[in-house]
Amino acid sequence: MTTLEAPGTRPAPRRLPAWVGVIPFFLFAIAFLFLPIAFLVIGSFQTIQGEFTLQNYASLTDNSYIQTAYVNSIQISAITAILGGLFGFLLAYAVILGGLPGFLRDALMTFSGVASNFAGVPLALAFVFTLGNVGLVTMWLEDIFGFQLQESGFTIYSIAGLAIVYMYFQFPLMVLIIAPAIDGLRRDWREAAENMGASGFQYWRYVALPILMPSILGTTILLFGNAFGAQATAFQLTGGTIPIAPVVIGAQIRGDVLRDPNLGYAMAMGMVAIMGVSITIYTVLQRRSERWLRS
Repeated sequence: MTTLEAPGTRPAPRRLPAWVGVIPFFLFAIAFLFLPIAFLVIGSFQTIQGEFTLQNYASLTDNSYIQTAYVNSIQISAITAILGGLFGFLLAYAVILGGLPGFLRDALMTFSGVASNFAGVPLALAFVFTLGNVGLVTMWLEDIFGFQLQESGFTIYSIAGLAIVYMYFQFPLMVLIIAPAIDGLRRDWREAAENMGASGFQYWRYVALPILMPSILGTTILLFGNAFGAQATAFQLTGGTIPIAPVVIGAQIRGDVLRDPNLGYAMAMGMVAIMGVSITIYTVLQRRSERWLRS
């Protein structure tokens, strides 16, 4: 028996399963995340001839040059994460809760969105033109005040100079991430604290800061990972004269003198481990902060 369809009607088109929409994402993740990591893992346990070895990982603790690179990276990342986190938090607080004109908030958020992504070669060149040996500010200080920046012991081509350059994109990133958390502080929390006789300091000490602390710590850790993985800015600014982990990895994989790609893969796995720990801690703290702000 056949079923007769009403004249002028057509069968409803078949809908694709919902999971089809995520196929491009998974293909992208496999091609640019999982396959490269698998390549690093396999290569880190091999010699240049393809033989199995553990020497690459042993060199991470035996090689003083590699240890210096990791120490420098950790030092720069920690300094810029702490200072960038503190400065970014205070700046976000000033424009959101500090009673400043509203247009300043829009200007700051716009600047933060641009500056947090302004890195690499353009950022390095901008600071060379500003604070280099014949930079604009360097010559301005010498011509007007007779102050020679180099004779004071400071140079932009040092760890301290590199930290200053990193700060340019660290504190705007802090502003972007911490601003929603500061916005999430409810007015009735402060009113309740004031009704109970709490001062402004006591409100921040016992109410606001405990609520914001997971976000502050999590974002600071994220800033640490952000600085730890920066490579192009440091290489362009110093030409590789300051050993930091990303620059040394590039030298091991593509360099002519230090070429040992498998050792570079092992160093990259060390960076992956550090970045993974940073992201995991940030995720845990961010979830804790979201529970507070939603309650």
